[in-house]
Amino acid sequence: MGGARRHPEGGQVVSCAALAMGLVAVFLAGCGGYLSQADGTPRVMIRVEGSDTMVNIAQAWAEEYHRQQPGVVVQVLGGGSGVGIASLIDGNCDMANSSRQMKPEEIADTQSSRGSRAVEHVVGFDAMGIYVHPTNPITGISIPELAAIFVEHPAITRWSQLGVTMPVGVPDTIIRVSRQNSSGTYSYFREHVLGKGYDMGLGSLDANGSKDAVALVSRTPCAIGYSGMGYATPGVKMVPVARQVGQPWIEPSVENAKSGAYPITRPLLIYTVGDPVGAVGAYMQWIMAEDGQEIVRQLGYVPVK
Repeated sequence: MGGARRHPEGGQVVSCAALAMGLVAVFLAGCGGYLSQADGTPRVMIRVEGSDTMVNIAQAWAEEYHRQQPGVVVQVLGGGSGVGIASLIDGNCDMANSSRQMKPEEIADTQSSRGSRAVEHVVGFDAMGIYVHPTNPITGISIPELAAIFVEHPAITRWSQLGVTMPVGVPDTIIRVSRQNSSGTYSYFREHVLGKGYDMGLGSLDANGSKDAVALVSRTPCAIGYSGMGYATPGVKMVPVARQVGQPWIEPSVENAKSGAYPITRPLLIYTVGDPVGAVGAYMQWIMAEDGQEIVRQLGYVPVK
């Protein structure tokens, strides 16, 4: 337990050395881990794991909650929605962040392994951004065109097929930036853009996290990728999206996500085993209350209320 635990996307989460100082006993329970310090002062640890899309918001929640409740430490790890759900099933975390809904077999495994049902909490909404390099002149794209780019055996492989003339020196070939298949973002994009029963094409550049996907696009002038709207940077631009070819393009914005006008909007989810109680229950109530939802808004997501 030497250095600080860092998430793969680079954010420092919990200093293991700091937690270890004065620590004499650790007891992990379903409603949070209880840490007894040398002076006898109790400290509660809540373990959160899962969606890379939600890492930035989960870290912001954890930091602000600890500021308000110094006796509670929220440990946040990423790895993908599937990783978080598996950890919840195995009893290794208290809350699983997910940018997709649990699968029927995961729900059954939770009941079998933990002896209680998985409870879904909608904590916000995210517009999935379609990202290109700032020098790309494209002004909009439709869901069917996105599907034709990312699907197995793609029908669209060049920007010129979309009527886009790339800048001098930039290849016409489309480079697809995608995510690893354990990602909830990957699963959502495959189901809601490609459609059920269709697989993603091979040969894409697959990023380990939401931040990495956007960074890859920023370094690749002929690339197109997808990630949460909250991960936009000056090094990329988000492309407006239409539901069908010929229909109006809709800007990815908080207002359009909240109204449902933007066609690639999804809920941000937290799963617990049973209704959360104790420290985890108090933390969940805080996330859904004014302070937690204000952080959702500040980070470019859409609050539930």
